This record gives sequence, C-alpha cells and structure tokens, in this order.
Amino acid sequence: MARESEFLALDDASLRAVIGPNSRHVALIEDAFKVLIEAPGGGVSINGGARDRANARAVIAGLITRAEKGAEVNEADVRAGIGQARGVGKGFSNDPMALPVGKRGAIVPKTDAQARYLDILAHHELSFGVGPAGTGKTFLAAAYGASLLRRGQVDRLVITRPAVEAGEKLGFLPGDLNEKVDPYLAPIWEALNDILGPEDVQRRRDKGEIEAAPIAFMRGRTLSHAFVIVDEAQNTSRLQMKMVLTRLGEGARMVVTGDPSQIDLLNPRDSGLAHALRILRDVKGVGVLEFEAQDVVRHAMVERIVRAYDADAALVRPGPDPEDTGR
Repeated sequence: MARESEFLALDDASLRAVIGPNSRHVALIEDAFKVLIEAPGGGVSINGGARDRANARAVIAGLITRAEKGAEVNEADVRAGIGQARGVGKGFSNDPMALPVGKRGAIVPKTDAQARYLDILAHHELSFGVGPAGTGKTFLAAAYGASLLRRGQVDRLVITRPAVEAGEKLGFLPGDLNEKVDPYLAPIWEALNDILGPEDVQRRRDKGEIEAAPIAFMRGRTLSHAFVIVDEAQNTSRLQMKMVLTRLGEGARMVVTGDPSQIDLLNPRDSGLAHALRILRDVKGVGVLEFEAQDVVRHAMVERIVRAYDADAALVRPGPDPEDTGR
C-alpha cells in the first residue's frame, strides 16, 4: 500500500496535547498504526497508508477535542482513542458529559463505558459500577458526587466502605475515628483531592459536608439529601449490603462500586455485591454498569494483568451459590 503524507494544522495548545511529554503521545500513535508523525511547525504531518493515517487522524482529533474542553490530556486518553480507532469499544464518547470540577481542568469520560456510567449516575437513584481496577468507577463516582455538592444539589457527600483488615482490627489503630478510617479510604481521598483540592476537601470535612465512615457506622441512620458512595462493596456481607442500601432517605442517591474478582472475605460466597446485583438488577430506579478489561484507563500493563487474571478465573468452575436451591 502506498505511503503518503498529510498535514494537520494545529494551534499551540492542541499541538502540545497531541505530542505529549517527551513526544510520548505521538510515539504511542506511531507504534499503534505504523505511521510516522512529525511536527515541522504549526501542526503535525502524518506519513503512512491511507487507513493507518485515518486511524491516527481520528485519535488526534479526539485529543484535540479534549484539549479544547479544558481537560488534561494524558497517556490514558491516547490509549483510549487508539482502542476506539481499532474498533474494540474503548474510546471517546461521541457526547462526553463534562463535569464542572477538577483542579486540572474539566473531567470528561475517557471511554464509552465511562460515558454510560455517568449517564446511569445522572438518571438512577441507586447505581452500581462494577469491574476491574483502573476503569475509573470510583474516581468518576467521586467526581459526580463532588459536582452535585458544588452545585448545591445535595447537602452532603457520604463515603463508606467495609473495613476488611489483614490481621489488624480497626479499633487498635491509633487516633480518632477519621484517623482510623482514612487509611481504608485512601483511594477516595486521592480522588477528591485531585478533583476539589486538599484545602477544599478539608474545609468541607470540617463543615460536615464530606463524611467518611465504615459501613458498620451506617446502621440505624437515614441519609437524606446526600450522595452516598459505597466503595469496595465486594467486601460487604449480604447483611451489610442490605443494611447500607436501605439507608437511602429523601433526596438521596447512592452509587455502589466494587470488583467481584477481588473479594477479601473469609467466605467469598457471602459477598453482598454479587447478591445485590442478582436480585436488584431489574428493580425500578436501579442502574448497573459493568466495566470490562478493555475499559481500563490506567497503565496499559494493568489491562494486560486484568485480562490474564480473567483468563485464569475462566478455567476455575465456581461452586454453587448457597442460596440457590433450584427453585
């Protein structure tokens, strides 16, 4: 196939987004489609076969769109665009929902699955985001909850998760409740600090607008006018899951996130997440988004690791559900 060259004129901001730090972005595109991308000034030239150039051009167009929306462009965005161009369902949404938060610019979905996830969060009182690590399910839940808090659509952001310890009991850790709980909620705090900034997060925690607690502390409460994130839900028991789901009060919404393949319970069959998905999936007001390995937007190695574990799990036949009696 004949190799030809075409030139795309770009402004400085778009050019920086396309090239990336140390030309990393163009290197990924070149490697994916066997093209040569150069930046002679005022834009980029793409040299390669017609189909390869078209694929590279599509990825570049997606990066430019993100840059124009004020979003930070990183390697995950490049890999997502490459995935879409290859037709594996991993790429930019045609109509991404920009969230008006983020200290590094607008936060927008990086894959079609993420865009569907945000749509589910917006239109359901109870949402489930489940799947492997690195798909953005917890980060986007935190971003969506933070946007509701900023717009005054909820009074509080409540974050809870089971405290599954590795040989240590929560009560033996030093400090007050927040100091005991914070190590278990590190991923949430990292996300909120990235979205709102550490100072704003601390100010809202001091005012009670952002609250974190183990699931055990949810018993007996009614959470009204709040956005509730139940993280690491695969490690809840069935009784804990029922308890926390029934905490919803007037004007509240809840999102439950977890990875069913990473259960740390002594009895994995007691995991409340899989059970809740099975019995609630068709209930009115409930939305479910199941992420897959191809939706991973972290380092490319994470996707390969997830696929390897999924392949191994497929070789193991699971035992029967203790509640399934054949009825």
